[in-house]
Amino acid sequence: MKLYSDLRVQRFGQVVGDLMLAAWVWACVELGLLVYRVTDALGAPGRKAAEAGDGLAGELHRMSEPIGKVPAVGDQLRAPIDGAAGAAGKLAQAGRDQAHAVEQLAYVLAAVTIGLPVLFAVLIWVPRRIRFARRAGAAQRFIDNAADLDLFALRAMANQPMHKLAKISADPVAAWRDGDREVVTALATLELRSTGLKPPRSSTTQ
Repeated sequence: MKLYSDLRVQRFGQVVGDLMLAAWVWACVELGLLVYRVTDALGAPGRKAAEAGDGLAGELHRMSEPIGKVPAVGDQLRAPIDGAAGAAGKLAQAGRDQAHAVEQLAYVLAAVTIGLPVLFAVLIWVPRRIRFARRAGAAQRFIDNAADLDLFALRAMANQPMHKLAKISADPVAAWRDGDREVVTALATLELRSTGLKPPRSSTTQ
């Protein structure tokens, strides 16, 4: 698989595009992490409420144990304290639920912030790079020497715009049939450049 063009301008554009994609992914990840931290910080009150509720419930439970041992009225005195401990426990659970909901929201927002822009960029750039790599890699296997230029000259007459063919020859088909090496080389070079390849050195020195 051929990842980069042999042509300087095209290769420069491909390298710049790849670097821009990598920079875009990095920027999206950093932004997503920032969104996560900012959103997750909104759950701080819930976490503090849970911590305070657990602490209060624990203290009330510790207070109710000795009070419950008071003869005759121990259970009656202990009941409101246990009730308050239960309420504190519910407050703590509510705080945990709130913090958990905020944390899940933070994950979702971070994933969307990272995923959508990255996916959009990848869908635009990566298929182009894959198409180039496949075309250039396939063409590379057929371009070993000047004798292979006939194939690419023929493809040029089938694929390239008519105005480009006219610049090479008034009758490129006849020139190709007659084996005009100058025209064949020019046609093949035109087709090869469209796939990011250069003709073999032997063909350019003839």
